[in-house]
Amino acid sequence: MIETLRIRRLELAFAPRPWPFADERRADIARYFEELQRAKPALWNGRMLLLHHHAVDGDIFRGGYLETDYASFVAWRDWGFPDASMTHCVALGALRASDGGFLVGVMNAHTLNAGKVYFPAGVPDPSDIVDGMVDLDGSVRREVAEETGLDGNAYAAEPVWYSVLARSAVAHFKLLQASETAPVLRERIRAHLAREVHPELADIRIVRGPEDLDPMMPISVSTFLRYVWSRS
Repeated sequence: MIETLRIRRLELAFAPRPWPFADERRADIARYFEELQRAKPALWNGRMLLLHHHAVDGDIFRGGYLETDYASFVAWRDWGFPDASMTHCVALGALRASDGGFLVGVMNAHTLNAGKVYFPAGVPDPSDIVDGMVDLDGSVRREVAEETGLDGNAYAAEPVWYSVLARSAVAHFKLLQASETAPVLRERIRAHLAREVHPELADIRIVRGPEDLDPMMPISVSTFLRYVWSRS
């Protein structure tokens, strides 16, 4: 079951603890990630944060993250989420142009999610920890800047979140209202991608309605878009 909520505030703590799955399956995880790296040499096994508990209290989403490595996360995801207590909790920057069009990116061939179509996003990592809390607002700003070249002067962020909750995954969408039209923004972002040596995105698309939804979009993205359009 997938649920979409309008969330006023995120209260996400860094609450480290061991992750038995990652410890007990270490050798299997290492072998699996090495296979992935042979196919995509650009993959890097960095540090990241994964949610080990969460709850919704009215319009507040609370939870706690532990730190793990990207290889363990990928194995857990690709092997069907064997530890059901964990949740992949990520924030996405939903860039909406002045003419109502949304800008989504197509992931590049060298990435693990090649061909997927979604908003700028990245797994939370230790750099997102501020005074013991995980700052997903900061994560969104960083990912939008890295992937599109747009800084906070290009858009105004809504104060609320639109959160799509599903089994083993939570996607928090921050609506970013830009002052320029979708075609202008697309060209600005494509110019940024052309300057990058290894851009994370292969292209930028404009999405204006249900007819523009793509099967390569994660279900959370299409769910969020349908939710926003239904209330426009």
